[in-house]
Amino acid sequence: MTRTHFRFNVCSFLTVVSPIAKTISAALLAFHFLAPVMAADEKAKDEPKKVASSQTPDQTSAPLTITLQDALDRARLNSPQFQAAIIEYQLAREDQVQARAALLPNALYTTQYLYTQGNGTPTGRFIANNGVHEYLSQADVHQAFGLSQFAEYRRSQAAEAVAKAKSEIAARGLTVTVVQSYYAVIVAQRRFATVQQAAEEARRFLKITQDLESGGEVARSDVIKAQLQFNDRQRDLSEARVTMERTRLSLGILLFPDFNQNFMVVDDLEHAPPLPPFAEVQQLAQQNNPDLRAALSALQVASQEMRVAKAGYLPSLSLDYFYGIDATRFATKTEGIPNVGSAAIATVSIPLWNWGATRSKVHQADLRRQQARVELTFAQRQLLSNLRSFFGEAAASHDQLETLRSSAELAADSLRLTTLRYQAGEASVLEVVDAQNTLTQNRNAYDDGEMRFRVALAALQTLTGSF
Repeated sequence: MTRTHFRFNVCSFLTVVSPIAKTISAALLAFHFLAPVMAADEKAKDEPKKVASSQTPDQTSAPLTITLQDALDRARLNSPQFQAAIIEYQLAREDQVQARAALLPNALYTTQYLYTQGNGTPTGRFIANNGVHEYLSQADVHQAFGLSQFAEYRRSQAAEAVAKAKSEIAARGLTVTVVQSYYAVIVAQRRFATVQQAAEEARRFLKITQDLESGGEVARSDVIKAQLQFNDRQRDLSEARVTMERTRLSLGILLFPDFNQNFMVVDDLEHAPPLPPFAEVQQLAQQNNPDLRAALSALQVASQEMRVAKAGYLPSLSLDYFYGIDATRFATKTEGIPNVGSAAIATVSIPLWNWGATRSKVHQADLRRQQARVELTFAQRQLLSNLRSFFGEAAASHDQLETLRSSAELAADSLRLTTLRYQAGEASVLEVVDAQNTLTQNRNAYDDGEMRFRVALAALQTLTGSF
């Protein structure tokens, strides 16, 4: 090969390779600039996955186990009605502090500068001032005496007692609500389990009828009846699941400040406390009933408001003691004469005429006191009525528990025996279906009876307190 030919081939080779090299260089340059952007895009694609995983820890974490006492404690923290009653009680306590402070001397320190337009005399144009330039820097101890202050303090004490009783009423009412919602969840879970067992029984019975039909031992109508029973149990299972979720939502709203369903309740329906005798319950109601205390305290408030209103007819006395400077120079001495000194003022205010305003206030207070008396007597009658009614409900539901438990056990045994008799050809398909329905009804009735007793017990304790 000649040198000329070789040079030509090299040139041809470079001519072909050069565009390819430029393309590769451009691609590398583009990748160099686009790599951070692509990495950011990939990071952005992964970001929703991280957010989604961070939003579902409650669904993946272990559920929170809550007892009845835990539920009561949580509900007190998150109930707006109960917290409002607590705030009212705290406000009433602050009112009492302020009323007590009004009975005690109070001290005030003031500093003033008074300028009066001059008229060539030392006092200036306004004779009420001591000079053209006057400086006041004094401490004032003030004390007021009057029947209204003492009556107002006693009224604030009674109002605090009313607010305290109402907060206890709110607490006991909240207890009934929580008990009802708490055990509604347990009963709904039990009903769901009962329907699951009933659905399994219906499925097993459907299989039995199909096997017997294939052997020519029963008619096709038995299979149809068993199939209808199985279909009904499937619908009942769906409804029980919806009811269980609804009761959990109702309880979750009471217990948690945010939306939380990841919890489980402790089934303690079978460990209900015993019901004390009526004499003991009646004694507890007389001692611990908050409605009666609230009505009695409200009467005391009305009585003290009457005293406050009548104090408007009486004179009032106030004392002021001043110590400091009241001089034409802001100094302790003026030309060797001391400026610091003291003064005392005693004031007696005697009401003479106010166009019947005081008489109207007394009349208003008397009307409120009459209403408070009526409410107190009604609260006493209402307590006696509710006490007998709530105790009767609790006693009746407690006495029925043993019967309901026995009925559920007998219904289970009846279903077992009826199914055996059907397989032996001694019972009809209607008897088996009736036994299945009877078992479901009796199990649900037993669960409802246990919940009824717990709710009745909580309602009775709103009158008596815990026992």
